[in-house]
Amino acid sequence: MTLKTNLLAICIALAAAHLASPVRAQAAADLSRPHLETRHGARQLVVDGKPFLVLAGELHNSSSSSREYMKAIWPQLAQRNLNTVLAVVTWELIEPQEGRFDFTSVDDCIQDARQNHLRLVFLWFGSWKNGESSYQPCWVKANPQRFPWVKDRAGKTLNILSTFGDATGDADARAYAALMRHIREVDGKEHTVLMMQVENEVGVLGDSRDHIAAANEAFAKPVPKDLMRCLAQHKDTLAPELRDLWASNGFKTSGTWEEVFGPGKPDSAKRFDDLTPEERDILWRQLSWPVDEIFMAWRYSRYVNKVAAAGKAEYDIPMYVNTWLQQPGCPRPGEYPSGCPEAQVHDVWRFGAPSIDILAPDLYLPQFAETCERFTRNGNPLFIPEANGRGPASGNALIAYLKFNAIGFSPFGIESRSGGRGRTQGTNEPPAPDPLAQTYAILDYLAPVILDNQGKGTIAFLQPMDDTNAPPQELKLGDYTLKISFGAGGQGAGRLDGGGGFGEFGGRSVFTNTSPARLVINSGPGEYVFVGGPMSVTFAPNIPGPGRVLLGSFDESMNVDGRWVPGRRLNGDETRNNMRWQDMRSFGIYRYTVFQRD
Repeated sequence: MTLKTNLLAICIALAAAHLASPVRAQAAADLSRPHLETRHGARQLVVDGKPFLVLAGELHNSSSSSREYMKAIWPQLAQRNLNTVLAVVTWELIEPQEGRFDFTSVDDCIQDARQNHLRLVFLWFGSWKNGESSYQPCWVKANPQRFPWVKDRAGKTLNILSTFGDATGDADARAYAALMRHIREVDGKEHTVLMMQVENEVGVLGDSRDHIAAANEAFAKPVPKDLMRCLAQHKDTLAPELRDLWASNGFKTSGTWEEVFGPGKPDSAKRFDDLTPEERDILWRQLSWPVDEIFMAWRYSRYVNKVAAAGKAEYDIPMYVNTWLQQPGCPRPGEYPSGCPEAQVHDVWRFGAPSIDILAPDLYLPQFAETCERFTRNGNPLFIPEANGRGPASGNALIAYLKFNAIGFSPFGIESRSGGRGRTQGTNEPPAPDPLAQTYAILDYLAPVILDNQGKGTIAFLQPMDDTNAPPQELKLGDYTLKISFGAGGQGAGRLDGGGGFGEFGGRSVFTNTSPARLVINSGPGEYVFVGGPMSVTFAPNIPGPGRVLLGSFDESMNVDGRWVPGRRLNGDETRNNMRWQDMRSFGIYRYTVFQRD
């Protein structure tokens, strides 16, 4: 055997050993695991190497605890065009006895989701749910000496596990790590589980901060150096509420919590009713207890980070914390969970919990767009794990995905909000159309186009979204200015030489639409995707030239059993050999390509 042959054999053997290494195999598998990436300025969830739009709904808190209860629900969720379900995993079910784990409820959920072609986001109800503590094992609840509870300023014990219980944090982290290890073992290849919520709406309710002895001692000590260092390093980009509060106290770089952020200013007269977001921020800074909220935000962020880091060490997929929002009627910390990742303390959470990828709002407020704006500051990705499933839900979903580049949107209690599905009692009439299901169907069909255009500024709403008799609208989008006419009597279709009327072949009128989706996406040079109708469009070049704009192609889509599929490519007679604009005669999804030629 020659020296060259020997060397080749050695190299092959080394390469085989290298690839066979468990560490290398795990690293290779991790390349396809769910993770976040920044693509053209937007933070997106990537699953199996491709961006993924989470079209979700959240179950009621106890639904996923019973496989039999969920048996009839899974197919209903799939029929409503969801691709993801948010389901609870509780500490009490997976660790009924300390150190002995039972993952039956987790395995049931994963298996049934797969059978219905759905993905999952698990919500870890560990130490807290809605600010309080009720989903822990009995061995935690019944041992306050080992696992202490919050006390208010009067010394009353509240139904909230304290962040100052080191044993509590250790036990929660161990349980969560065991859960993530199990998920990796049973789902590390299939990727049914996309993300994890760590705890639920944490924070102190009933007072503005914890008052057990350890909490009072910590509050009287200097602000931790790590937090002060981070605040100083990011001084110019802090949330304006936090920065202004710090500035009003002289930008001190050391001192007790009250010395750095000012003493608490309790107020019982001011309310949030009918205030603008700016007025709410001012009220929070001037008339509330911001120092207590900042203190608790630091405590909760450090605790949650410990839990999340333990889980990520076992299986590193995206993890988020959800927020019970400050709102009218309960503007002061303690009336909403004090220490929750509200927008005004995002920086504290960002520094305290680096293992958390997303700070997510449970968004039931009517100020939907304003809240999305606040929750996307400083690059925080938008994921809305809870929202109202009725009323403006469909329009809010569109705003989240298309204006604020949301990763996902998820109405709460999705299994009880059927949107009118099922026959009308006594008449056997067909089910009423479900606006959210119809909107999800549109988003599902267009997901690749939407994901490719998030962050590019190439998506525009057609306003008003629900008025087909609105006056013409002009949009400068890409290389062209679009003039869009609405309604069946709109102008703009017809021959490219300006004559003629509506084309006679375009569109199908068999779909009853209740979705508010009205939008256009400039999906490429001279390429436009429209959602809406009836309407028509003409294109004018933004840079005038000697040539004219011609129709390259026109494609319609069809709604078949509630889902959108590609329809006809109209050409020849239908478009007079591409010499006549084709109109959009009914609600649908349409694709135009246009170009200039002398």
